[in-house]
Amino acid sequence: MKYNPDTRHRRSIRLPDYDYKQNGAYFVTVCAYQRECLFGGVGEDGVMRLNDYGAVVEACWTAVPVHFPQAELGVYVVMPNHFHGIVIIAEKNSVGARHAVPLQSHSASFGRPVSGSLPTIIRSFKSAVTKRINALRNVPGSPMWQRNYY
Repeated sequence: MKYNPDTRHRRSIRLPDYDYKQNGAYFVTVCAYQRECLFGGVGEDGVMRLNDYGAVVEACWTAVPVHFPQAELGVYVVMPNHFHGIVIIAEKNSVGARHAVPLQSHSASFGRPVSGSLPTIIRSFKSAVTKRINALRNVPGSPMWQRNYY
């Protein structure tokens, strides 16, 4: 199905003229599909305990700088049905993703990866988590995350 702007009105929460490749620290929240509690649980002591899927989320997050050398990671936390993390983009110009989402274009068009940008980093992270967890669950192609991120 081809995108028709007259019938589909998807509103972006991104700043329209902001360069998300720009140096800075970005606080990111990504929610599980239908907010399903997939990544573990909080015990009676208030401590989050990751299950195997939560461990995949953590492993993929900590691997971000391997694939995106311009990205550094701040604090992060995996919760039962979502994830919070800080990404610090430290270099303006660097190579694109390695072993992750292929970079098809340097265009700023909606849906097109932009080398070194926050959307490309998060897209790669979500893709890697989805692929690995769906393989563990034996449900290829199933959604793992809600669309977009905050």
